[in-house]
Amino acid sequence: MPAYWFNELTRADWFSKNDAVDAALRTRFLPLYEQLSECDLKAAELTPQETLAAVLALDQFPRNVFRGSSRAFATDPEARELAVEALALGYDKSLGLDERLFLYLPLEHSENVADQEHCVDLISALGDADYTRFAIAHRQIIARFGRFPHRNAILGRRSTAQETAFLAEPGSSF
Repeated sequence: MPAYWFNELTRADWFSKNDAVDAALRTRFLPLYEQLSECDLKAAELTPQETLAAVLALDQFPRNVFRGSSRAFATDPEARELAVEALALGYDKSLGLDERLFLYLPLEHSENVADQEHCVDLISALGDADYTRFAIAHRQIIARFGRFPHRNAILGRRSTAQETAFLAEPGSSF
């Protein structure tokens, strides 16, 4: 699975809405996602590469496979927990730049400001200006609202007037 993600897809595929990529992920990896979402995974029981694969499956794939549905975020807590465990074990040090980014993304997707701060520190250390800019943008939204307003409708949350105004601004969602 990481081979497909990192070798067959492009950076644009990773971060843009692409129905063909979403369909390919659904066809190839939905059964794996379903299986992993039912497991109690522990990074200490996995290799760094296995942990990365599980984090990708639990954090990134649902965003593609279940785009526009609350299921897109259903396994965020599990992905975050696994990523935090992996970081404590130093697993990120054995990964390449893009692999490290995807190990860090559960923190960027978290609606917890401490996770956001940690994520900005980790991603800034990668030295990639684009990745850092997005990490900072995520942190700013959480610092301002305590949550991602663009998720409100999908998650059945009521938006505040400030969030509604923010969502009307260009570039307000990812």
